[in-house]
Amino acid sequence: MCRHKARNALGHVFVSQMRELMSALACDSAVRAVVFRSLVPGVFCAGADLKERALMNHTESDLFVHSLRSLMTQIAMLPSPTIAAIDGVALGGGLELALACDLRTAAYSAQMGLIETTRGLLPGAGGSQRLPRTVGVTLAKELIFTGRRVGGQAALDMGLVNRAVEQNQAEDAAYREALSLAREILPQAPIAVRMAKEAMNRGMEVDIGSAMAIERMCYARVIPTRDRQEGMAAFIEKRPPRYTGE
Repeated sequence: MCRHKARNALGHVFVSQMRELMSALACDSAVRAVVFRSLVPGVFCAGADLKERALMNHTESDLFVHSLRSLMTQIAMLPSPTIAAIDGVALGGGLELALACDLRTAAYSAQMGLIETTRGLLPGAGGSQRLPRTVGVTLAKELIFTGRRVGGQAALDMGLVNRAVEQNQAEDAAYREALSLAREILPQAPIAVRMAKEAMNRGMEVDIGSAMAIERMCYARVIPTRDRQEGMAAFIEKRPPRYTGE
């Protein structure tokens, strides 16, 4: 993300471009992992573009927030693992974007928060649903009711991010940590990783019996793959597997 003057604020054009990119990524079977980062120093994403919002009527505002929500859903539904690298401020829609990702890394100096209640709003791009699923309902309520911002260490402690690191001179420590995390994913069987993601994401939304049925379905889809055969052969031959995504 590289919208310098607007601090990566989510405006009409930016959101439209992001949605096109998500559609392309979703159809690309060569993608093993996706990292979301910012090229704007000190900022991951400042949230919705409030200057644009101020010029909208009620209907336009509702439609725009719906497009934001749709973007976050697209991100959440990408087949491959996604990682948000939070090297700076992630507020409102910016944190909602990070929450739509599977994993998050952050610099200790980063600031995160769903601050919508301080603007007379509530999180409208999935934050009111994804934050409770990430950190638990009672803590999510506290954070959203107060509009509190938290740093990288606090975010790590509450489970909001997976990893937190000291910021470096280049101000891309979280991005480097995200790449490190992605490199741990890359050697694994791509179809198996995708099916594991689908099993967990879909299973979290239903009762345990239905979730087991989802797991069985996803498991059945990896059994006939060449990668499963390669994994078994590599184990027997005591060598590293060579997965092709087939």
